[in-house]
Amino acid sequence: MFNPILFSVSYSGSWGQASLSVEQFIEKAAELGYQGVMLGGKRPHLSPLDWNDAARAALRRRIEAAGLDHVVVAGYNNFTADLEHAEVPMREIQVAYVTELARLTQQIGGSKVRIFTGYEHPSEGYLPQWNLVADCLKECAHNAAEFGITLAVQNHHDLGADFRSHRDLLEAVGEPNCRAGFDAWSPALHGADLAEAARAMASLTVHTTVADYQRRPRFAYEPDAVNYRSVTPYSQAVPMGEGFLDYQGFFAGLRTGGFDGTVAYEMCSPLLGGGSEENLDRHATKFLDYLKALPPG
Repeated sequence: MFNPILFSVSYSGSWGQASLSVEQFIEKAAELGYQGVMLGGKRPHLSPLDWNDAARAALRRRIEAAGLDHVVVAGYNNFTADLEHAEVPMREIQVAYVTELARLTQQIGGSKVRIFTGYEHPSEGYLPQWNLVADCLKECAHNAAEFGITLAVQNHHDLGADFRSHRDLLEAVGEPNCRAGFDAWSPALHGADLAEAARAMASLTVHTTVADYQRRPRFAYEPDAVNYRSVTPYSQAVPMGEGFLDYQGFFAGLRTGGFDGTVAYEMCSPLLGGGSEENLDRHATKFLDYLKALPPG
C-alpha cells in the first residue's frame, strides 16, 4: 500500500519558491488531499531548536485536527563531516541531533525519521568511513528505539548510494528499526534498472521520496577549439510522469516486494514553470493523480 505524504521542503523557499510556515503547510497538505506530511527537521521548518515541548504538543493537535495520519520528520545529517578535525566531536553532535529528532517525532505523533549516511571525505579511506557510518546508524537506532521511532536511511549521500551497497549497509547495522528510505532518483542517475532495484530493496523499505526529472544537456565553450565540451547534464524537476525516471517499474518493484509505507512527494529544486505557490500546488496535485492511476497491485 502506498500512503502519499507531502514534504515541507517543497514550500520552504529554499530555491526561491513560495514559502509557507509549518502550520500553513499542514493546512496545504490536507487541502490538496494528502494523507500525511514529511516535515523538514531544520530551519525554516521543524528545527528542534525552535520547537519546545509545548509547541510540539500544539503541532500534534494541529496535525490531528487536519486529519493527517502519517508523519515523518526529515533529518539532515552527514556522519562523515569534518573528519579533518578530530578534536571536534562531530559524531556525537550528529547522533545527538538524530536522537532529538526521534524524540520530537514521537511528540508530534510521527513514527519515522528520514536520515542520510555520509559524503566520502578525503581525510579517510572508504572502509573507515563505511564503518563510521554503520556505527553511527546503530547508535542512532538504539536511541530512536527508546521513542518507538524507525529510522529511514535515504540513498542520497555517497556511502550506500548504490542500491546493493545500501542493502549491505542496513544488513551490517542489523537493527530492526533501521530501515531504508529508498528512492528512485539515485539509482536512476546511476543507470540502474529501477524495477530490479526496487524489488531488491522493497522488503527493507519503509519510506520513499519521489520527484521526477528531465535531463538538460550542458556545454562549456572552449575558445581554442572553437567548439563546446559536454559537461554533466542538469536535472530539471518536472511534473510527475514527465521525466526520465521509470516510476512505473519502480512502484511495481516495490509492490511486488511487499512494500507498505509512506511515499513523500518533494519539490526540492527549481521547478519547470517557476516557484509560485500555484505552480507548486499543480505539481503536488499531479503527483496524487499519478499515484491513483498506477495499475493495481
